[in-house]
Amino acid sequence: MDYRKLLREMFEAAVAAASPALCVPGHLPRPPRGRTIVVGAGKAAAAMAAAVEEHWSGPIEGLVVTRYGHSVPCRHIEVVEAAHPVPDAVGRAAARLILEKVSGLAADDLVLCLLSGGGSALLALPAPAITLEDKQSINRALLRSGAQISEMNAVRKHLSAVKGGRLAVAAAPASVVSLMISDVPGDDPSVIASGPTVPDATTRTDAIAILEKYEIEVSRGVLEHLQSAAAETPKPGNLHFRNVTNLVVATPQDALEAAAGIARRAGFSPLILGNAIEGEARDVGLVHAGIARQAALYGQPCEPPCALLSGGETTVTVRGNGRGGRNAEFLLSLAVALGRRPGIAATAADTDGIDGSEDNAGAYVLPDTLERISQAGLDVAAHLANNDAYSVFAQLGDLLMTGPTRTNVNDFRAVLITARS
Repeated sequence: MDYRKLLREMFEAAVAAASPALCVPGHLPRPPRGRTIVVGAGKAAAAMAAAVEEHWSGPIEGLVVTRYGHSVPCRHIEVVEAAHPVPDAVGRAAARLILEKVSGLAADDLVLCLLSGGGSALLALPAPAITLEDKQSINRALLRSGAQISEMNAVRKHLSAVKGGRLAVAAAPASVVSLMISDVPGDDPSVIASGPTVPDATTRTDAIAILEKYEIEVSRGVLEHLQSAAAETPKPGNLHFRNVTNLVVATPQDALEAAAGIARRAGFSPLILGNAIEGEARDVGLVHAGIARQAALYGQPCEPPCALLSGGETTVTVRGNGRGGRNAEFLLSLAVALGRRPGIAATAADTDGIDGSEDNAGAYVLPDTLERISQAGLDVAAHLANNDAYSVFAQLGDLLMTGPTRTNVNDFRAVLITARS
């Protein structure tokens, strides 16, 4: 069978389920008596803004910031492209403009905030005591550390002038409606884009503990800021959130269910393992391989032909200097653990179309992957040790390339088991 074709169709169905054109219009609020200001940040921000413009009646204005290459044309809402995953000066300037646009509004005005994965890096306005260079350095260190997204965002909130509910505080007394596309395990609104319109239950003490946990060195200025009351974020119960509504309009579960439908129509019984799976990418690969082997040998937990589906966000503790996002590393670990077992194929890809900082969404593992790796003379253990899975799949011609999808509901993983073996 054509494993690659079916896996690609499942991935595309997962992405389509989170399309802003599909998930945004049905959640739009009524136009206010006053002004409507649209702001936002994330890999889906421009596509979300375009969906708003298409379905909004009345005057509208605003600004959203998205990743380089993820823009779409808008008529009334300005779209700025900035850097991700490490913020740059363009993102800082855009965040400052967004903060200015929502400040000084009246109770009859509406702030429509469009948030999606990537917003934490793109909406990068450091607190007054923090430099952009500080934030860049800490971001890089967190990305290499293996920290979970909730941990990274807890730190980011306490170094920011807009995250952790501060944007909503600036917008008061205007009404605020945030529409969010979730890219985080558990779909917690306070974690999506670091929750600029959501009260924050984490503390500056938590942020310091996370930096210490991962042995991340910070400047004296950063430490002094985190030890000061100015670093604390607005908490649940703060009256500035009285007129704030936060809605999650697309989730990883939506994506997995759409892919399950494709698998079912192709004759595979889908089994969703979870939509919020975290952990080291290579360890998650080992676990998925173990479940796939159990299905192939014993028909448990599903009888072949079946499809194992999962979502969430794995992490990679970077120890080498190779090329490879978390999905490629997951897949190479999976391939090694499966051995040369016939009739099993898999894909893993980021629904935003970019696996980490590479140009691929993910890759494929096919029944003959290990054989072709051997024929190519590649040392799998060395590539894994160097965090260089991308290079392996590139040489095999098994990268999954889509370009920016302009949405993001985190990673998508699918393992096909065709028969008992």
